[in-house]
Amino acid sequence: MRLLPPQARTTGKITFAGEDLLSLNDDDMRRIRGARISMIFQEPMTALNPVMRVGDQVAEAVLAHHRVNKAEAWTRTVEAMREVAIPEPEKRARDYPHQLSGGQRQRVMIAMALVNNPQLLIADEPTTALDVTIQAQILELLAALRQKHRLAVLFISHDLGVVSRVAEHVAVMYAGEIVEMGPAAGIFAAARHSYTRGLIGAIPTLKTDRAFPLATVEGAARPTGALPLREVAPGHWARVSP
Repeated sequence: MRLLPPQARTTGKITFAGEDLLSLNDDDMRRIRGARISMIFQEPMTALNPVMRVGDQVAEAVLAHHRVNKAEAWTRTVEAMREVAIPEPEKRARDYPHQLSGGQRQRVMIAMALVNNPQLLIADEPTTALDVTIQAQILELLAALRQKHRLAVLFISHDLGVVSRVAEHVAVMYAGEIVEMGPAAGIFAAARHSYTRGLIGAIPTLKTDRAFPLATVEGAARPTGALPLREVAPGHWARVSP
């Protein structure tokens, strides 16, 4: 997304629709960012501009990528806000972020991300700051929009309970490296890396004994060593010894 600070350096290859994103110049990347690839950030109160009406912020995303007048941009904004189930979207579009609830602010962020009909949506901890009821609503909304728009979603989360509900394919990272990846069903049924098993074991359930602390994952963040990713089951890869 090219959102890192200027001193940051990236290496490797990131392929999207046949193009290496790391090799694109700034103008070409600007045409992709926000149009073909969009992002939802984890804290909408800091991601949204506090002194701009939320509708203007969504409309700004439209105007940045389409040659339309302000009236058309506003119409698309209201429709996007209606699609993410914000009540009275015409009225709410004229509100400032502080006038909306946390769940409504996150819905505005989703509307802003989807108003240009992207191919890929990156969701960075989109439910972290929300209570469990609103969290469930946002997850259901994302699932419905994904199906409706045939959208690819890259969901980033530390909460494997949430991941188990939304993901078809999972990649578990530890100390900056992927240590296990594969179909979600295979990962949760038969995790092979110790870190993945630790994360799954730390998920609270209705059967968790509240008299004891939740399980913790032992060990500090450190390199996983020279173990390569190895296919341990069809489509299931892990950094484990043969």
